[in-house]
Parts: sequence; structure tokens; C-alpha cells
Amino acid sequence: MKKFTGIALACLVSSLALGQSKTPASPEAQIAALQKQLSNLQHSFDALDKGIDDLSWEQKVGDVAMVDKVIITGPPPAVIKNPTGQGAKNPVRFSAYVFIPRKLDPSKKYPLLVLPHGGVHSNFNTAYAHIVKELTAQEYVVIAPDYRGSTGYGRGFYELIDYGGLEVDDTKSCRDYMLDNYDFIDKSRVGILGWSHGGMITLLNLFNYPKEYAVGYAGVPVSDLIARMGYKSQGYRDAYSADFHLGKSADENVEEYRKRSPAWNTHKLQTPLLIHTNTNDEDVNVLEVEHLIKALKADGKKFEYEIYKDAPGGHTFNRIDSYGAKESRMKIYDFLAQYLKPNKKFKNVKELIEVSYFPKTK
Repeated sequence: MKKFTGIALACLVSSLALGQSKTPASPEAQIAALQKQLSNLQHSFDALDKGIDDLSWEQKVGDVAMVDKVIITGPPPAVIKNPTGQGAKNPVRFSAYVFIPRKLDPSKKYPLLVLPHGGVHSNFNTAYAHIVKELTAQEYVVIAPDYRGSTGYGRGFYELIDYGGLEVDDTKSCRDYMLDNYDFIDKSRVGILGWSHGGMITLLNLFNYPKEYAVGYAGVPVSDLIARMGYKSQGYRDAYSADFHLGKSADENVEEYRKRSPAWNTHKLQTPLLIHTNTNDEDVNVLEVEHLIKALKADGKKFEYEIYKDAPGGHTFNRIDSYGAKESRMKIYDFLAQYLKPNKKFKNVKELIEVSYFPKTK
């Protein structure tokens, strides 16, 4: 790690030196040029970090799953900067990870789970490895998109972000890709699950495409962007007002923020849904999810939920490795299994734990 940090620092100093060799005409222009260089370096480091992390997938889940990384397409960009340019309206290419149970029999049918990553300008990485391992050990096929706006693919892809918009369609494109390409996927047994921003994408997929999923799970989901902008910092709000992002603040365009907020679209729910949240969540305040729950009830929707009281781990309370987190994940797996009927559903937490260390005994 120290060696990598040293290399990164050397690259930064070298880049800044090159920038100084062509001094801009004014201090303001010079600062802008340096900021752009720093931003470009960050995207380069993100791509390097992504490449290193990708190498770890086989080591972490290879005993239970075959791992592939595919390139597919979603809708054209939300904003086309040069509409007359060649290929300007082409579909957006993005990567997705495919995990297939190693002992899968292609002559049989298997359930599919779509797993969108959390975080705005984040990516799918091996922090999800234990969850992928648990899912594929139950003989779920899993696809996880690095939808538009994800990090590790350069500035251009980063600035394609369409928060609560076309990133939702990219995720649904993963479902379609799997059904089009793999005959062993049972199209009647397709579910979706995600946490945080991935929970928001899960909810919007269920709301926008109610016939395409048999079940969904949303953990600590971002639910109300208007409320969220109220309790977050000014710097957080400014990020969403960037030209390549939502473009305006919530007070300038309330309707747009509401359109992209699950809590304001609960009337669309038709799919079995489980929601988990935590009262000490330091990222997604419980008030957002409480609004979602109250709105679903007001619309007369049938769903299940649990509000955990100060569960250790805060925002990541049921994604960590504690026994309580595993108990919570068992509740998720039990709920999904009602509708997706995996071939090797865990009977209890003991089996869930065993698969992390003794997968060949399953």
C-alpha cells in the first residue's frame, strides 16, 4: 500500500509539473487547469483500483461460482451534448458482472437475481463477495451492473450519470440480457435486490417494470430525495446541481426530485417487497424510509418491512460479517425464496456461515 501511495504521489507531482510548463494566462485559469488535472488523475486511479479489484473475484467466489464480466447496452444518454455527431445517439455501453453457480446444470432452470451496487458514483466490487457467494451457493444466478455514472471507467462514463433515471433502465437491461442469452434462466423467477442507492434502484425498477420481477428487497434505500437534500450538507446538494448531474437544486426543481424518489411513487408497486432500515443509519436517515413505508401503507400496498433499532454497523448493519448481520440476511433469503424457489436454499444461519468456509460440503 505504501509503495502504491508513493507511485500515486509521484504521478501527481509529475502531472502538476507538466501543467506548470504551460502556464495559463491568469491565476483563475491556472487553478481551473490544475483542478482538471487532479480530476483526471482521480479517474485514472479509480480505473487502476477497479482493475486490481476485478482480479480478486475469482479468488473470493471462484469455489462456488463462475465469474464473467460482460459489456452490454442501455438507452442513449439522457443529455446528448453534440446531437449531430456520429454515434451521438447510440445506446450507452456499460459493464456487468455475471456469477453462475459452478455446479449448474444447463438443462435445468434457475432463478436470477439482479444486484445493483450502492453509492452514487461508486461501483460493484468485492465488498459484495460474501453476498454473491451466499447467493450462488443457493444456486441463484446473479448479474450486477456497473450502470452509467459508475467509477472506474473514466470521466466520460462518470458524467453520463442519470440519477434515478436511466441508471434504472441500465439495471433492467441486465435482466433482459440474461433472459436473452441464457436458456437456463427461468423468466418467471427473476428478482432484484440492493442496498442504499442500490435499494433505490431496486424500488424504481419494481415501480417502473412491475411485470418483470417476481420479488424485490430494498435495504436502507434512499427513498426521498427532497428530504435528503434537506438534511445533507451544502456540498452534497451542490454535487447534484452539477450540469452533468440533475442540473438544478431540489428547491429549483421539486418535481424532478420527486419523480426520482421512491417514496413519491409508491402507488406503482405491484411486486412482493421487503424493506429493511436501521434507526442509527448515518447515511440514509431512517426518516426517508419511514416516509416510504407510510406512503406504501397509505396506498394500500402489501409489503413487508422491519425497522432495526440501533443495529451495530449503522448503514451497513446487515452487509457486514457479524452474526446479527447474517441473521438479517437469512430473513432476506427466506423472503426471496418464497417467490424464486432456489434449489439449495439455506435452512438456517449455520448453513449460511458454512458456505463461507466449506462450500464443497454443500
